[in-house]
Amino acid sequence: MTTPFVWMWELDGWIIAAGVLCAMSCALVGNFLVLRKMSMMGDAISHAVLPGIAVAFLISQSRQSIWMFLGAAVVGVLTAVLTQGIHKLGRVDESAAMGVVFTSLFALGLVIIVRAADKIDLDPSCVLYGSLEATPGDLWPIGPWHVPRAVVILGGVFLVNLAAVAVFFKELRLTSFDPALADSLGISTSAMQYLLMTLTAMTTVASFESVGSIIVIAMLIVPAATAYLLTDRLGVMILLSLLIAAASGVFGHLSAISVPRWFGFTDTSTTGMMAATAGLMFTTTVILSPRQGLVARWLRRTKMSLRIVKQDILGVLYRVRELREQAMQAGQSPPPGVGVREISRAVDIHGLTAALCLWRLRRTGLITAEDDQYQLTPHGLEEGRSLVRSHRLWETYLRDHLALPVDHLHEPAEKLEHFTGASLQEKLDEATRHPHVDPQGRQVPNP
Repeated sequence: MTTPFVWMWELDGWIIAAGVLCAMSCALVGNFLVLRKMSMMGDAISHAVLPGIAVAFLISQSRQSIWMFLGAAVVGVLTAVLTQGIHKLGRVDESAAMGVVFTSLFALGLVIIVRAADKIDLDPSCVLYGSLEATPGDLWPIGPWHVPRAVVILGGVFLVNLAAVAVFFKELRLTSFDPALADSLGISTSAMQYLLMTLTAMTTVASFESVGSIIVIAMLIVPAATAYLLTDRLGVMILLSLLIAAASGVFGHLSAISVPRWFGFTDTSTTGMMAATAGLMFTTTVILSPRQGLVARWLRRTKMSLRIVKQDILGVLYRVRELREQAMQAGQSPPPGVGVREISRAVDIHGLTAALCLWRLRRTGLITAEDDQYQLTPHGLEEGRSLVRSHRLWETYLRDHLALPVDHLHEPAEKLEHFTGASLQEKLDEATRHPHVDPQGRQVPNP
């Protein structure tokens, strides 16, 4: 039986604070990596700075943060320079150049760490996976308080990133969306890119001890990508990414100490649960985002499909009305009325879908039903006439201007008729010289 969890601010509070600051620092620069389609660059730098850290340790024989930042910044900028150089000079695809650079540098860093692990205080597993749970064990005296070193460092990095984004917001935004315009206005795209790469490198190395070089990739990309699905405004995107990152830190730790107890375990890694929480929020957003979510897109497609089906039904009923009028003028018996079964066959849809669309058309006053036989109302007659007119004008236009054979006209015209408004219909009428009959010999309805 597992022991009950007891909350302790001295432990859990500082762990959450470090996790939130780490995630928010990553999210600030991650927004621009996502917008520039450079998500893999964040991955590359998070791996490539490893030799910079290792060399800094070897030179200084110290784990002081200033040496870590310097080593990471130098190698981070070097990664960007080498990637662009290989891409431009070697004419290699940018993603391939990125893969060559970061895998080579990461491998070099691992070799240095393994060979020098007995000389310096550097744990390879800590670099890879982080040790967020150890945050409260290393305190710095700040006035009357004792604050964990990781919280101080990550807080400083967050403030630096926030200041850089605030000061260079216009430049970063313009170079992210339109680099050519930025260059024409005298804004150096390369300088902004190297600034972003330096911030990414420093953020990554500051996060090493807390979340490791693996989980930091999730913190760089997932909150920003989640926010990107929720808004089209950069300012709102940055704010949302910060909120999502903070929520990942809070609920990641709470989940790490509570969820495993449901299954009889003590706890699990906070960094792993932070990434899992961020991934869960991203997955939920992908499904439920009001504009770009899978459900919203399915609803839009379904709504569009039903609209097209309803228009097709109006077209069928209009053509049946035409046949009846022609039969009466010729002194022949009119064709029988149409019900759900005939309409579903004519439109090629399931009977339940046909019944639903017919119900909606009746509710909107476009059709009436008598003895399960459907007819157009005056308003429905106008809609059906307009749809059939668009169809036959398109057939005429496709024959006259694209020289399509007569037996190839129906299918494209059937697709185009549903997206033809009054103004386009008028232009088609002028382009086809006001035809009275279509290529099939059928009368083009008057507007």
